[in-house]
Amino acid sequence: MAKCSICEKNVHFGNNVSHSHRRSNRMWKSNIKSVKAMINGTPKRVYVCTQCLKSGKVERA
Repeated sequence: MAKCSICEKNVHFGNNVSHSHRRSNRMWKSNIKSVKAMINGTPKRVYVCTQCLKSGKVERA
């Protein structure tokens, strides 16, 4: 679900690094919103990242 329908942005993986430099796995999730957008002329409920909303790549219904 944490995937943008427009730009295919997904989760990213990396490491938490503590002060003593011990590493553990972590995940960064994209800022995904559920919006009603015009897809091929019909309003549809899609998951879109906030950067696509802000840049105007999505026309809201």
